[in-house]
Amino acid sequence: MNATVAQSMDMADAAHIVLNTIRRPVIMVDAEGFITFANADAEDFFRSSATMLARNTLPKLIPFGSPLLTLVDQVRERRAPVNEYRVDVSSPRLGIEKVVDLYVAPVPEFPGSVVVMFQERSMADKIDRQMTHRGAARSVTGLAAMLAHEIKNPLSGIRGAAQLLELSASDEDRALTRLITDETDRIVSLVDRMEVFSDERPIDRYPVNIHVVLDHVKAIAKNGFAKRIKILEDYDPSLPPVFANRDQLIQVFLNLVKNAAEAIGGDPQGEISLTTAFRPGIRVSVPGTQGRVSLPLEFCVRDNGSGVSEDILPILFDPFITTKPNGSGLGLALVAKIVGEHGGIIECESTPRGTTFRILMPAWKETPFGTDDDGEGDRK
Repeated sequence: MNATVAQSMDMADAAHIVLNTIRRPVIMVDAEGFITFANADAEDFFRSSATMLARNTLPKLIPFGSPLLTLVDQVRERRAPVNEYRVDVSSPRLGIEKVVDLYVAPVPEFPGSVVVMFQERSMADKIDRQMTHRGAARSVTGLAAMLAHEIKNPLSGIRGAAQLLELSASDEDRALTRLITDETDRIVSLVDRMEVFSDERPIDRYPVNIHVVLDHVKAIAKNGFAKRIKILEDYDPSLPPVFANRDQLIQVFLNLVKNAAEAIGGDPQGEISLTTAFRPGIRVSVPGTQGRVSLPLEFCVRDNGSGVSEDILPILFDPFITTKPNGSGLGLALVAKIVGEHGGIIECESTPRGTTFRILMPAWKETPFGTDDDGEGDRK
């Protein structure tokens, strides 16, 4: 074997290593439609080994009429790369909801061949929705400040007048004045709850052991609203501390666990699961800084209740959205506000068999938002 051939083989091996390192599904399709290469992520994406994929053409793996097939043909004809966003490739083989961004490019060294790279939209969409949640919370902030000033003062006058009328009213009229007083108190209580949104003070953050927080929340739940519900734990004991405010985390998880308990209702088979895990890889910009922070800590609250309606799911974290007869619709909006102010992301996934609230948060380090910091903390 001469040096040129050996060098060529080394380069081929290096190319395979590099492509398998890329955390995106990448395949090469030849002129006849056969898959001649698939990296490790492509094997996961198509739920099949590279050897099995090589025995199939792309049309056999992708739903009939998929835009991907048209894109591949266009790239072959034009011999130029094409990007396409939000392409639905859903199928029983790939998954019921599979929406991807596509990059398709010709391979000049192999006439008729093209390379296809897939990027699943799920996490990008989660981040987009989280930005929407933060915007919704900010709109509540302005509304809360206005309500506190414009409504609470007149309400106190109405309540005082009703109390004065009650002193000289008949028994029948006294019931009406009490109704006015009670309803006034209820509105004041609602405005007080909304005033939380107008609190713009910086959050006092420090290293927090998430498992201590979850144990505290579990103890409150088991001694109150979740007495008859089994609460399961699946914790990763090696997690580094989360960079957060302990009291606000308790507020977040207490709200989520209470929602889970209400979703289960009186079902004797009801269960709530609390899980923690290390999921590196997500990085977002931190408002007000030049740095970026990783969100490697994943905390989930799951229940096996009846799930959230598909109509409500996209706007679940918006203010005043609720399915409870007496709910105000501010609980999850406040949760989204707190998580967002911590630089985190919250997402809800729901089916008729249950609901999962997933929170991604930054880990604590000595310089959590420094330019050289990856935000992932150190595993214990």
